[in-house]
Amino acid sequence: MNLDEIIQESDYLSLPEIFYNKERISPLKKAFSLHVNRELMDELQLSDISDEDILSLLNGKSEKIKNSTFAMCYAGHQFGHFVPRLGDGRAINLGSYKNYQFQLKGAGVTLYSRSGDGRAVLRSSIREYIMAEAMHHLGVPTSRSLAIIGSDEDVARERWEKGSIVLRIAPSWVRFGTFEYFYHSNQHAELEKLADYVIHQSYVHLKDKEDAYFLMVEEIVENTAKMIASWQAVGFNHGVMNTDNMSIVSITIDYGPFALLDEFKQDNICNHTDAEGRYSFSNQPYVAKWNIQRLMVALSPLINYERMHTLLEKYDAIYRTEYLRLMRKKLGLHVEDSEDNILISELLGILHNARVDYHSFFRALCLYEDKIALHKLCIDTNALDTWLKKYYLRLEKELSSYEEISHYMFKNNPKYVMKNHQLQEAIDLAVAGDYSRVDILMKLAQNPYDEHEEYEHLSQITPKKLSNLKLSCSS
Repeated sequence: MNLDEIIQESDYLSLPEIFYNKERISPLKKAFSLHVNRELMDELQLSDISDEDILSLLNGKSEKIKNSTFAMCYAGHQFGHFVPRLGDGRAINLGSYKNYQFQLKGAGVTLYSRSGDGRAVLRSSIREYIMAEAMHHLGVPTSRSLAIIGSDEDVARERWEKGSIVLRIAPSWVRFGTFEYFYHSNQHAELEKLADYVIHQSYVHLKDKEDAYFLMVEEIVENTAKMIASWQAVGFNHGVMNTDNMSIVSITIDYGPFALLDEFKQDNICNHTDAEGRYSFSNQPYVAKWNIQRLMVALSPLINYERMHTLLEKYDAIYRTEYLRLMRKKLGLHVEDSEDNILISELLGILHNARVDYHSFFRALCLYEDKIALHKLCIDTNALDTWLKKYYLRLEKELSSYEEISHYMFKNNPKYVMKNHQLQEAIDLAVAGDYSRVDILMKLAQNPYDEHEEYEHLSQITPKKLSNLKLSCSS
């Protein structure tokens, strides 16, 4: 059994040709299999597929699918400014399997590459490959990574780097910007076809509903709010929340200059081209709401805009509720209390002011009666002890024992998170031909709550000089 025999032609090709452009994969020179996500392959019941077959598919050697590969057309607001046509500049879609859309990133030039080369480099590919899986196992809605190949092909970035291709999967690759393209080009008949396609593919339970378009937007609002709440709870900074990077099925896509926070910094900026901090960590809930408004404008020929706009109040409420739910889990709280938002806000203020390592703090808090470990992490011990007194009083409202609360917290606060400096170490080794760290980080990404004694050193606090690194979009 070969993978290209399983992947079916995408039903996106049933749409008019204005929606996409047929593209061929451009093979990399001396390509080799760098890593295959066998856990995900097993989930998809693809255990029998060989690494060699996957390499052949990723590097464009399949005759079966070469006539049905394509790049999608879309527009988008980038850093608040509308760009009328973007599209898959370095992504090529292969087809579908088990309700997943298979897509290659870095497979060569497309109609939408503009002046780009359509390539991805080892650096960016390894980062996305590992991080997407890490986010999935942290409970964040996301695209996932199935395989990655490397090559001997030189690609020009800030310096010469080696080309790479990632095979990633998602329930849909339609973006907010896909709708914007047809709205702003006054192609409203195509806009309606796109809405019908998205409902057929991703919101099939709404297909026969009289108010299907509005109900679709309502679900997008709700699920996007929950996704962003999960970002904030796990300390994830996306870095490029343009509308063309926002998924119509409310999952995290397009990993570029991202970061899982090291020291907790409310206004952290992980993208060094984001001079004004538009996509800072604390801005993410507001930017997502703004992006939803752009989607509503794009859908206004099909749905009354004022009616859709009322859903934005629902966004705020859903986001707050979901964020509090997730943060309660990190604090070991089952019982809801009206003062929990204050307790959480005060803690985050302490972590921000003292530049405390976010994930290390919550992991140490799992043994909440042991103040020594917490004091080592926080230089402002007076402020921390004042907060801990409030926290201990709050825990008295719980019906669980110390052991039960601690166990619950260990299940909700990862010991291993994919920090940028660790990913960079894996990249540096890979560039030198050593791919063992990629394999290790993938194992930790897929089992972030376990102990892994042999990798204890990878759970340590990020060194100050490497904390909260800023990255470029080519990262």
